[in-house]
Amino acid sequence: MSHLILVRHGQSEWNLEKRFTGWVDVDLTGNGKLEACKAGEYIKEEKFIIDYFFCSFQLRAINTLKLIQDTLRDKREPIKAWQLNERHYGALTGLNKDEMKTKLGEDKIHQFRRSWDLKPDPLSKNNPYHPINIDAYKKVPLDKIPDTESLKDTYERVIEYYNLEIKNKILDNKNILISAHGNSIRALCKFLFKLDNNKISLLEIPTGNPLLIKLNLNQEVTECRYLDTSRAKDLLVF
Repeated sequence: MSHLILVRHGQSEWNLEKRFTGWVDVDLTGNGKLEACKAGEYIKEEKFIIDYFFCSFQLRAINTLKLIQDTLRDKREPIKAWQLNERHYGALTGLNKDEMKTKLGEDKIHQFRRSWDLKPDPLSKNNPYHPINIDAYKKVPLDKIPDTESLKDTYERVIEYYNLEIKNKILDNKNILISAHGNSIRALCKFLFKLDNNKISLLEIPTGNPLLIKLNLNQEVTECRYLDTSRAKDLLVF
């Protein structure tokens, strides 16, 4: 039996400001750091060893994982993968969600945020928020850097990486922790829980609350639960 723990990063500066963040590299708020430390405490209470730590290329996921590892007293270097990055929000990047609801309508913004294959207009490459202008992504091949993404696009890169780099470790009964983002975790949940394209739009991922998933050797989920039950969300399964 393998344990997979998925942690959405703690509250970020742009979460607080209600801005579309995507691939922009913003850090955690004070509350986000506290959420990450609490996540570490909840994981520590489970009393099993994490064999591999994964995170995205983004500062908020990296620092969430660092605080979790500090709590676990584990100094091993995590495996960083751009494929675990948040969904790219295209031309919405940096804009305030409430203001865009007023401008475009709440239904349209909900579609952009939660639909399976709808993507916003592309972000101009001249925009300072475009990933090609952000130092964190200098090692990512240019043909892999998106201008905009749907959840389907995010799913495809996340699951390709999962199948190449993580699946075999789970088959080898290793325990894995992934610090990532709302949409990259939703993509993983869609795959692992076999959620359809409509159901995935209903899945909410809370910040800084570890989701523990137990998998058998057939890659079937036998148990899943949020470790902080006071902030748990409906998993739409079981």
